[in-house]
Amino acid sequence: MERSDQAGADRTAGAGRAAGPSGGPSRPHDLRLPLLGAAAWLGGVAAVHAGSQGVRGGLAVALALAGVVTLASGWVARGRHGPRAAVLRLLGACLLLAAAVAAGTVLREHAVQSSPLHGWAAERATAELVGTVASDPRRVEGQWGPQVVVRLRVEAVTSRGVSRRLGGTVVVLGEPAWADAQLGEQVRTRGRLAPSDDGPVAALLTGARAPERLRGPDVWWRASAALRASIRDAVAHRPPAQAGLVPALVDGDDAGLPAEVEEDFRTTGLTHLTAVSGTNLTLVVGALLLLARTLGVRRHWLTLVGAAGIVGFVLLARTEPSVLRAAAMGTVGLFAFGPDPRRRGLRALGAAVTALLLLQPALAVTPGFALSVLATAGIVLLGPPSAAALARWLPRGLAEAIAVPTAAQLACTPIVAVLSAEVSLVAVVANLLAGPAVGPATVLGLLGGLVGLLAPPAGSLLGTGAGWCVGWIVTVAERGAALPGAAIGWGTGAGAVAALVLLCAAVALVLPVVLRRRAWGMGLAGLLVVTLLGVPGRVWPGGAGSVPEDWALVACDVGQGDAFVLATSRGAGIVVDTGPDPEAVDRCLTTLGVREVPLVVLTHLHADHVDGLAGVLRGRRVSAIETTAVLDPPSGALEVQRRADEAGVPLTLAPFGSTRSFGGVVVQVLHPREGRPAPGAGDGTSANDASVVLLVEVAGMRVLLTGDLEPPGQARVAHAVPGLDVDVLKVPHHGSRHQDLAWLCSTTPTVAIASVGADNDYGHPAPATTQGLQECGARVLRTDRDGMVACTAGPSASGGSGRAASSCEPAG
Repeated sequence: MERSDQAGADRTAGAGRAAGPSGGPSRPHDLRLPLLGAAAWLGGVAAVHAGSQGVRGGLAVALALAGVVTLASGWVARGRHGPRAAVLRLLGACLLLAAAVAAGTVLREHAVQSSPLHGWAAERATAELVGTVASDPRRVEGQWGPQVVVRLRVEAVTSRGVSRRLGGTVVVLGEPAWADAQLGEQVRTRGRLAPSDDGPVAALLTGARAPERLRGPDVWWRASAALRASIRDAVAHRPPAQAGLVPALVDGDDAGLPAEVEEDFRTTGLTHLTAVSGTNLTLVVGALLLLARTLGVRRHWLTLVGAAGIVGFVLLARTEPSVLRAAAMGTVGLFAFGPDPRRRGLRALGAAVTALLLLQPALAVTPGFALSVLATAGIVLLGPPSAAALARWLPRGLAEAIAVPTAAQLACTPIVAVLSAEVSLVAVVANLLAGPAVGPATVLGLLGGLVGLLAPPAGSLLGTGAGWCVGWIVTVAERGAALPGAAIGWGTGAGAVAALVLLCAAVALVLPVVLRRRAWGMGLAGLLVVTLLGVPGRVWPGGAGSVPEDWALVACDVGQGDAFVLATSRGAGIVVDTGPDPEAVDRCLTTLGVREVPLVVLTHLHADHVDGLAGVLRGRRVSAIETTAVLDPPSGALEVQRRADEAGVPLTLAPFGSTRSFGGVVVQVLHPREGRPAPGAGDGTSANDASVVLLVEVAGMRVLLTGDLEPPGQARVAHAVPGLDVDVLKVPHHGSRHQDLAWLCSTTPTVAIASVGADNDYGHPAPATTQGLQECGARVLRTDRDGMVACTAGPSASGGSGRAASSCEPAG
C-alpha cells in the first residue's frame, strides 16, 4: 500500500517531463510546492478583500476547519485509495496554508490597530519617539517646502503624559536635517502623529524635529553604507545617466537616476533594471559563484558562498520588504540554470512564495509581488529553453544574458498592461539588445565599489567600464522610447487581458523554436526592428493628428464635460476634472502617455466633471485628489469619496490661496474661500459657483481654469484677483450664455477653449459667448468640433524673455 500511495502522490504532483541539462527526459515536475504557494497566495488575496476583521477571521477559521477535515480524510483513505488519499492530503495542506496566511493578515492588522500609536494618531497627538532608522532618507517636495521621508522602527513613545515601550513602524515626514539620518542608528525625535493609509504602518509623524542621535549604526550597516558610497564614487566622473544607472543596477540606489532615463526605461520595458529585483541578485550572486568555482570551491562550500552572497546583497540593497522579496525570487532564479532547472526551480518558487506570504501576508495584493513571482516563473519555465536554443549558435553566457530578462519581460507583460493600460511594443527587442550588457555592468559596478574602498583610482577605472556598459543600455532605452509606436494603449478588461495572456503564451512556445537556428534568430530580430520602425505614431481618438511631443496643456474630448491635463514631466500630468465617462478620460491619458498623476483637481461635484474619476485611477499612480468644499450634489461627493477610498488616494479640499509647484507646473487656487466642507443646497444648484478656479503656469503659459463658474462667482474672482492676464482661458460652464463677458475679455486670452459634447441639449457653447470672446481677440476652440485640443508653448510673444506665446491646435 505504501508503494501504491506513493505512486498516486507522484501522479498527482507530476505534470509532464522536465528537460534535464542534456536535453533528455528527467523526473516529472513536482507541483506540490507550487500548488501550496498558489494556495497561500489565494488565501492572502481572499483575506484582504473579505471586508471587516470579523469576516476575515471567520474566513480563516472556515479554511482551517476545511483543511483539517480534508487532511484527516486523506489519512483515513490512505490504506485503501492511494491516489485519492494523496489528492486529499495535498488539498488539505493547501487549505491549511491559505488559512494560515488569512489568519496572519487578521493578526497583523489587529496588532497595528490595537497599538497605542494607532489611537494617538487618530487623535493627532504630539509625541516623542525613540526608534531605529529603518530606511534611507528620501527627499520630497511638500506643500510647504522640501521634506524628508524616512521609516522609523519605534522602541519607545511618550504622548499625552504617558510613556510606553512598544514596537511598530512609523513613517517620519521631517525637516531637511533628516537627510543625514543613517540606516540603523537609534534616534529621538518629536512631532505630531497622524493616521496612515499603509496597513503595516502604525502612524505618520509629521513636522518631525531634527533627529537626536542616541546610538550609531551597527558595523554591518556602516560597511553597507561605505560600499554604496564607494559604488557612487566609482562612477561619479561619468555622464549623469551612467552615474545614476550603475548604482541602480548594483544595489537599487536610484536616487541619482535622471527622470528622463526612468521614463525611457518604463516605455521600453527595462524598468526592472532600475529597481532591486531578483535579476539583480541573480547576476551578483551568480558572478560570485562563478568566481568561487574558478578558484576551486566545490559542493557544500559553494552553497555557503552563495548564502553569504545573498546575505551581503540584502545588506547592500537594504532590508526593505521589496529587497527581501527580490532576494527570495533571485535565489529561485539561480536554480533555473542548474541541473534539472524546471523541476528544482518550480519547487523553489513554491517554497519562496509560501515563506514570503507567511512572513508578510500583505504582499498577496501588491503589484510588486505579482511581478516578482511572474518574472521568476518566466525565468524558470521560459528561460532555459530560450537559452538552450540561443546557445546552439551563441556563447552560453551571452545566451543566458539574453534569455533571462526576455523571459521575465514576457511573463510580466499581462500584469504590466493591467497596471499601465498599455503594452510596450519594443520591450522584448529592448531586453534582447540590453541584456548582454546588464551582467558586465552590474559586476563591474560592484567590483568598482569594492576596489574603490582600498584604491579609489582603480575603482574609478572599473567604474568607467561599468559606465560604458550602461551607456549602451541607456542608448537602447532612448532609441527604443523614441520609436513611433513604442507603446500602445491596451484595455484592462478581462477580455483584453485574456487575449494578451494567450498572445504571450504563443510567443513563449514559438520563441525557442525560432531562436534555435542562427538564420531564423537573426531574421526575427531584423523583422522586429523593421516592423517597429514602420508602426505609425500615436493617433488621437477621432482624428489623424499626432500627439505633440512638447504638449503642455490638453483639453480631452470627453463629451459633455471637462477633463484637462497639464504636463508636469514626461509621463506625468495634473488632471483637472475627469469628464462623465471613465473610458474617455482613460483613453485620453493613455494616448498622452500619462502614467503618473501627482494631483487630480475636481472643480465641483457634478457628474460631468467627476464620473470619469475611475478612468484616471485605472493603472496609474495618483498621489492626491482635491475638490471644492461645497459637497453638492451629495451623490457626487459620496461617489468621489468611495473611489478615493478604494484606490487609497487621499481626498482633501483644494487649499484657497495656495501656490504649489509640481514639476514644471505652478498651480494657484483662486476660489473658493471656504475652508471646511459644507453641504450646499443639496440639489446641485450651489455646485457651479463653488467651482475651484485655478491659475496655472505651465511651459511659460498662464492658463485660467474656471470649472463651471457663473457670473456671481466670476465677479468674486474678479474682485479678489484684479488684473488677471492669461494666455489660455477655459470658458466657464462649457460656454453657457450666463457669463460676465467683460471680465472674461479683461483676462486677454489669446485662446479660449470650450469643452462641450456634440449635439448637447444645453445649447453649449452659446453663440453670444463664442462671438463675444472672438470680438475681444480670442481664438475659440471647442471639443465638439475640434476634438482634443493640445497647447504648446512657442517663443516669447515679444521676442525677448517675456512670457511664452501659446499655440493651441485641434489634435483630433
